[in-house]
Amino acid sequence: MSTLRDLVQEHTSLSPVDIDHLHRLAGDWQLLSDLSFADLLLWVPIKGEPRKPREFLCVAQVRPVTAPTAYQDDQVGKIVGGPEVAHLDVAITQERIWREGDPVWYGDTPARHEAIPVRRRDATDVEEGYSEVIAVIGRDTNLSTARTPSQLELNYLTTADDLAQMVSDGTFPPARHPGETTSAPRVGDGLIRLDASGKVTYASPNAQSAYRRLGFNSHLVGEELAKLASRLSADPLEGNDAAERILASLRGESPARMEVEARGAMVLTRALPLLPAGVPIGALVLVRDVTEVRRRERALMTKDATIREIHHRVKNNLQTVAALLRLQARRVAAPEAKMALQESVRRVASIALVHETLSMSSEEAVEFDGIVDRVATAATDVAATSFPVRMRREGTFGILPAEIATSLVMVLNELLINAVEHGFPADEDDDAPVVEPDPDQFGEVVVSAYRFRKQLHVTVADTGKGLPDGFKFEGGNRLGLQIVHALATGELRGSIELRNRAGGGTEAVLVVPLEKR
Repeated sequence: MSTLRDLVQEHTSLSPVDIDHLHRLAGDWQLLSDLSFADLLLWVPIKGEPRKPREFLCVAQVRPVTAPTAYQDDQVGKIVGGPEVAHLDVAITQERIWREGDPVWYGDTPARHEAIPVRRRDATDVEEGYSEVIAVIGRDTNLSTARTPSQLELNYLTTADDLAQMVSDGTFPPARHPGETTSAPRVGDGLIRLDASGKVTYASPNAQSAYRRLGFNSHLVGEELAKLASRLSADPLEGNDAAERILASLRGESPARMEVEARGAMVLTRALPLLPAGVPIGALVLVRDVTEVRRRERALMTKDATIREIHHRVKNNLQTVAALLRLQARRVAAPEAKMALQESVRRVASIALVHETLSMSSEEAVEFDGIVDRVATAATDVAATSFPVRMRREGTFGILPAEIATSLVMVLNELLINAVEHGFPADEDDDAPVVEPDPDQFGEVVVSAYRFRKQLHVTVADTGKGLPDGFKFEGGNRLGLQIVHALATGELRGSIELRNRAGGGTEAVLVVPLEKR
């Protein structure tokens, strides 16, 4: 289905500023829908011949959470004209809210039509007292469950009418503040209505409960909410800020949301001015008890920080172990022992790379390409060969969970070291004269990776001399290859094959399943 912007750009001549206003309206109109107990459809007139009957295109739709919908099917993308949209034509032509009309039927569902013109007003429009209608909201109420409304419902409907008039005036929705992506809290979380003096004229049961969590046990009706918020807040500065934002909404401003904390509870508040016909008559304050939500968030933040600290300490400990092994290797005279210690240093260092990356991430997953590049560079630096070897990576490993990354980095470290040391000529005689290698001749090791059907396919290929005759991967006496086989088939639950390349050299093919473990 096309987006609101695509539909408007294709079928109308509205400006980008008008389209942005419609986007903000569609992002904030769940509030109006819930207060109205009605579906809202956003209609735009289609550009065409002036003498032809006007046609309208539905570019957005929202259903109420507080009442049954009037439409079972999506209306977005629907084009209508003629008598069916006469109420929309009246609203856009006469620039007024249309409410007069008999109920209509959608299949077996009776509904009441209303039409609200949508204006966009900027600073110039306010000074000139003029703004153009750019769209129409169809407010359609399902009448199948009609009954005598309660006090809560009457307050909802009264507030909805005030907001509808503000839509018609061009003063709703308010400008969105940086960092605010949604209109939460919602109507059902808690609603408080203030008069022009800032006193509470109505508070829903959920709003009353939220303030009881903050320590206020009396009824909210009749209280000056700004003074109450200042008095209840545990932090005087935050209390004064909350009070100022409520007073700002009474002055016609739209302050940012904020949280009020007291007695271990936390309540999110959002204050909206009520300015029907440009006259400030009070404010609408939406509240939501977010105590448990914030408690869980803090627990998760503490857990994440602890996990990152653990990875940091593990990395430091592994680097300490590597340093000790390196010192020991310098003191050992036997060449085989020295080589074994140096190999251990490389293996420990490769694992430390994973923990270093995890210590800088908030998740138990790592971007693996950077780790592979560092391991490959280290393999060419420390490998015992005088032949120039170039490392290259093709494809991407992507983000891998820690349980896969730790074993995979060890496997790749061993494969890369083997490719460089055993695939190309080594320094066998330390007393032989140094011969500068031909710059036009060099070996190459390519690490390629791609994902297919929830599997990671990795190939380490070199242009070296290939595998020796009679080579056996399983059951061999090389510790490095034993580690590779054990990790690939055990920890990684995958498969690995070592074979000669068709064009010369050797390639190791590793397949690792990525499904949840």
